[in-house]
Amino acid sequence: MNTTQDSGTPPPGQDSPQALQAALDASRRELDDLRAELEETNRGVVALYAELDAQAEQLRKATELKSRFLAYMSHEFRAPVNAIRSIARLLADRVDGPLTQEQDRQVQFIQNTATEFAEMVDDLLDLAKIEAGRVDISPAWFEMVDLFSALRGMFRPVLTNPDLTLVFEEPAGLPRLFTDNRKLSQILRNFISNALKFTTHGEVRVSAGATAGGRVRFMVADTGIGIAPEYHRAVFDDFSQVDSPVQKRLRGTGLGLSLSRQLAALLGGEVGIESELGKGSRFWVEIPVQLPAADAAAGTE
Repeated sequence: MNTTQDSGTPPPGQDSPQALQAALDASRRELDDLRAELEETNRGVVALYAELDAQAEQLRKATELKSRFLAYMSHEFRAPVNAIRSIARLLADRVDGPLTQEQDRQVQFIQNTATEFAEMVDDLLDLAKIEAGRVDISPAWFEMVDLFSALRGMFRPVLTNPDLTLVFEEPAGLPRLFTDNRKLSQILRNFISNALKFTTHGEVRVSAGATAGGRVRFMVADTGIGIAPEYHRAVFDDFSQVDSPVQKRLRGTGLGLSLSRQLAALLGGEVGIESELGKGSRFWVEIPVQLPAADAAAGTE
C-alpha cells in the first residue's frame, strides 16, 4: 500500500520554511540592533575624540599663555632686582660712608635676598623657554677637565665656610664630550650650590665616571643634612622644598633641581639622587658622551 507524504510537512530532521524564515528574521533584527549599537558607539568615540582634541588645544593655549607670562614677568623683574643689588653693593662698599654693625648685617641680608630673587627670575625664564620649546641647544666638543676648572674658579669666591671644602676629582681617562657645555654647567652649578647651602661642615665632592652605553655620570656628593627617602621623588618637582629645620632656615627658589631635570632631558640624559637623612646626599646627572643630532635639533624647535 503506497502512502503520499504531505507536502506541508518537512522531512524528518529539517525545519519548516516558516521556521527558517522566522530564524532569518530574528538574525536580521539582531544584526540591525548590533549595527545600530555600533553606530552609536562610533558616534560616542568621535565625540570623545573631538572633546579630547578641544581639551588638548585648550591645554596648549594655556601652556603657551603661562610660558609667555613667565617670560614677560621674568624680563620685567630683572630691572628692579638689578637696581636693588647695585644699591646694596654701593652700601656694602661704604661709598656713602661707614655702616654700623647692624646696618652692615641688614645690607648683607638685602644682598642675599636680591641674589636669591635674581636666581629665581633666571630659573623662571629658563623654565618658560623650555616649555615653549625655545631653548637653544649648542653642542660642541670639550674636555671635562676644562669644565671642572671653570666650575672650580666660579665657586672659589663663594666658599667662605672654613669647615667646608669643595673638591673636584680629576676626570682622568674620560673621553671628550659632545654636548651643550653651558647647559651641563648649569646643571652642575645647581647641584653644587644646593650642596654648599645644606652642608655646614665636611666636604662637597664633584666627580665624573663612565657608565655603560657610552654615557658619563657626573656626581655631586656632600656630607650635609641628607634627604629622607620619601622626599626623593619630589625634590625634582617645581617649587619643591624638603621639610627640615635647615631647609626652613635656608629657603631657596625650589626651581633649580626641576630646571636641572628638564635641562638633562634636553641633553638626552637624566638626573637622580641617592641620600639618607643625616648622611649626606649624592645628586647625579647622566648624559651621553655624544649628543644625538635629533636631540640637538629638538631643542631648537
